[in-house]
Amino acid sequence: MRTATLGPAERAEALAAMAERELDVLVVGAGVVGAGTVLDAVTRGLSTGLVEARDWASGTSSRSSKLIHGGLRYLEMLDFALVREALKERGLLLERLAPHLVKPVPFLYPLQHKGWERWYAGSGVALYDAMSVSSGHGRGLPMHRHLTRKRALRVAPALKKDALVGALQYYDAQMDDARFVTTLVRTASQYGAQVANRARVVGFLREGERVVGARVRDLEGGGEYEVRARQVVNATGVWTDDTQALIGERGQFHVRASKGIHLVVPKDRIHSSTGLILRTEKSVLFVIPWGRHWIVGTTDTDWDLDKAHPAASSADIDYLLEHVNSVLAVPLTRDDVQGVYAGLRPLLAGESDATSKLSREHTVAHPVPGLVVVAGGKYTTYRVMAKDAVDEAVHALDQRVAECVTEDVPLAGAEGYRALWNARARIAARTGLHVVRVEHLLNRYGSLAEELLELIARDPALGDPLSAADDYLRAEIVYAASHEGARHLDDVLTRRTRISIETFDRGTRSARECAQLMAPVLGWDKEQIEKEVEHYEKRVEAERESQRQPDDLTADAARLGAPDIAPVQ
Repeated sequence: MRTATLGPAERAEALAAMAERELDVLVVGAGVVGAGTVLDAVTRGLSTGLVEARDWASGTSSRSSKLIHGGLRYLEMLDFALVREALKERGLLLERLAPHLVKPVPFLYPLQHKGWERWYAGSGVALYDAMSVSSGHGRGLPMHRHLTRKRALRVAPALKKDALVGALQYYDAQMDDARFVTTLVRTASQYGAQVANRARVVGFLREGERVVGARVRDLEGGGEYEVRARQVVNATGVWTDDTQALIGERGQFHVRASKGIHLVVPKDRIHSSTGLILRTEKSVLFVIPWGRHWIVGTTDTDWDLDKAHPAASSADIDYLLEHVNSVLAVPLTRDDVQGVYAGLRPLLAGESDATSKLSREHTVAHPVPGLVVVAGGKYTTYRVMAKDAVDEAVHALDQRVAECVTEDVPLAGAEGYRALWNARARIAARTGLHVVRVEHLLNRYGSLAEELLELIARDPALGDPLSAADDYLRAEIVYAASHEGARHLDDVLTRRTRISIETFDRGTRSARECAQLMAPVLGWDKEQIEKEVEHYEKRVEAERESQRQPDDLTADAARLGAPDIAPVQ
């Protein structure tokens, strides 16, 4: 089977193909649910298209806690079905679907009360492990263990001695969320789906009451396309209500946005060999290992301002620092924060005014003939949401459609990954790259790393690291534009790599080098290179300014000071 290449030519061909003949299913929105829905539909044999107004995962799906987890706190809410479902999906991703992208990660839960808390929390973690194993896909992770205070401080010396009386350690999993979505889109394309980013739905096509397609505006090349489809799936997350408004229907449910912010700090600022999970007055706080960094998050507050660019305020940052510092022997300061990002969770409204208590379950509805809406849920259960959305769509198709097969469809790069991992020293010797560089590529691209190694073989200079972000090779920037659908500098620095949150300069020192690497692939002249760099620098400054503001309203106003390089018209 061919490897999907998502370069400029393929994007143009996909838009033309979608406009040429009626699709069985058109999916609107390329977050994790939309991308998963496209993969589900195309692997059932349906002709399928995907359009996204911005970039793959440019909304919620690139701004999460980067966790694939059952949701330990949902056990406390007695939501056993959601936890069981999520643990099964976690196991599938680790073992079969994406072992190159999803990795085990340990967490330490400090105990603060003698006696009852160890019994209470220990019972919950034991049930968590038991549910994981009973799913049939949980044997790849170590079981939880009980630690004395002395042993816990040996595992996590960063903790204050008086912050715990003992601890529990358990395992979950993590991934790079934006990379995962890009891989989902490429996998769907590999099976024949037509996919295009920077393509905004500006209206729906109607025949009487029925939706029969969408009007799609090309935000890069200009012009509009009429894309006809027998079923359209609205998978636009926090934009669900806005998309529904295009057909004059409010819909059968309402999606509210909850803002979660995260801080990125250098690895050496928290001396620990394990992640941490801490209880707060509202929810839980994670300290998550992230390469040469830690991710600290998250908050959970209502957000009704700009959805495209949720802003972290000074108050948000102070909240996280205050809570993590309550257990750290050496506190973090503002100067330790390398990166900050904010994301919006799409929550189904109705149960409570507090967003931390709104439903993480998902809902699928068919508000008018020809249009399916899927919303809510959590990242880990994207595949189940996608299956439910396609099941709903095929009910209305006058043909026999195969059952969902995505439980057995590995994502691009998964096949052969373990064999290449075992041969990584030999690959390093063959290519001249350090074995650590080979491991880095395998854990980001799986067996598709061979394609990057071919680029480097043709141009050895691409095997050099970026001068101001040396975790990444120059080849990765070229590959993002030629194979992964990156259309702008922001796509590369923020989502194809994580340079925007992993360096103290937020990627500004890498901007010009990356733009120059992208230019030949995307046909940029010097003027466009300057425009891309200037836009990115303004974006970073607007974000920094927003993070100095005291509250959401002022932070939002500051962030909106930098316009999009490709306006969503």
